[in-house]
Amino acid sequence: MTIDLRSDTVTRPTAAMKAYMFDADIGDDVFGEDPSVAMLERKVAQMFGKEAALFCPSGTMTNQIALRINTQPQDEVICHRFSHIYNYEGGGAAYNSMVSLRMVEGNRGRLSASQVMENINPDDIHFPQTKLVVLENTVNKGGGCYYDLEAIKSIHETTKSNGLGLHLDGARVFNALVETGENPREYGKYFDTISVCFSKGLGAPVGSAILGTSEAIRQARRVRKVFGGAMRQSGYLAAAAIFALDHHIDRLKEDHVRAKVIANMFSEKSYVTNIMPVDTNIVILSIDPAYGSERLLGELKSRGILAVPFGKDDIRLVTHLDFTDDMLDSLVSVLKK
Repeated sequence: MTIDLRSDTVTRPTAAMKAYMFDADIGDDVFGEDPSVAMLERKVAQMFGKEAALFCPSGTMTNQIALRINTQPQDEVICHRFSHIYNYEGGGAAYNSMVSLRMVEGNRGRLSASQVMENINPDDIHFPQTKLVVLENTVNKGGGCYYDLEAIKSIHETTKSNGLGLHLDGARVFNALVETGENPREYGKYFDTISVCFSKGLGAPVGSAILGTSEAIRQARRVRKVFGGAMRQSGYLAAAAIFALDHHIDRLKEDHVRAKVIANMFSEKSYVTNIMPVDTNIVILSIDPAYGSERLLGELKSRGILAVPFGKDDIRLVTHLDFTDDMLDSLVSVLKK
């Protein structure tokens, strides 16, 4: 048995999800004729209190579309240096939107309103024009930490009073929401655009959506076409996302509980020098260089357990839909030995 903790993207559709997918009513979405895609877009937009949504192949695409429609060339975007748009999107901000990124330090990947304010450029031709702030929730490189709503409100007030847009990279926003108990419609009040992912903790095979006003999504649809993201009979994929929204949100709490168990087990190991606080489903361990993170990864792999390097001396493990209690027991047994 392989226990794959490399990411929550490794999940496969459940039997019930596959049955729902293959029973989907489909059409040509480029012609606007796929009823399942339309249903998903209405459903997720309404969840967050936004006017419209657009289904896309990936979270990278939805983030890149958001940058494109919220900025102009030569603008600047404020984000944390841990952010996905900087670290894991292939330099797309510069290539696709011709904007610069202002990377800011913050608490485990989270920005504060005061940090946003301090990094807004003056109105001077020597500087790029600050136009957009991007928050990531939860923060991948921050060990799955999340923003509380009061912090988001404060940042929103700062952006609006300074004429800036606010985008949410919500790749794992449902992990944050089940942990805080907050209403997703509240998020819609504070963000101009929101990206949500269906293929991580929710367990759909493919897909993300960008949410915003009707006009923003009209623009997003044009950009998606240019990016090559317009799909034809994509209703099968949309159906999987609908099923995930209906059945897989509340169960994310189980992933969080299992992640804490894993962290507690590793805390007893002499080769672990630090464990980032576990807030949701991501466990980040710092390994004693004398022992070596590659050695630990190799030893785990030899026992059927997969994780990933996450920096010079760090490794990451992520719990998810396909990581069961039986697998957790097996992992605990391996660690005890």
